[in-house]
Amino acid sequence: MKKADLEKTKAMKIVGKLAQSGTPVRYGAAPAPAVDRREQRRLDQAAGLVPFATKLPADLITALHFAAHTRGVTTGELLVQLLSGSLPGYHAGTDSQEG
Repeated sequence: MKKADLEKTKAMKIVGKLAQSGTPVRYGAAPAPAVDRREQRRLDQAAGLVPFATKLPADLITALHFAAHTRGVTTGELLVQLLSGSLPGYHAGTDSQEG
């Protein structure tokens, strides 16, 4: 074999090894989630949580994220606090309303 062919073969071996090794976590390959979506949905249902989607102004969402970060809670937890405090007749921790 010629010198150039040996170098090409060596390079192809290196490329093959790199392709098999995968992407390290620190470079963008996300680790597998601890709980898959189906299991998370089952856990949420058992906790009495219901998905609720709505559209809100972008500046309100920014303020919501900032307030949640400041308080050290998730956005969902902050929404529960804000809504349960402002809805008359609603008692946090129960699924019932008075009135």
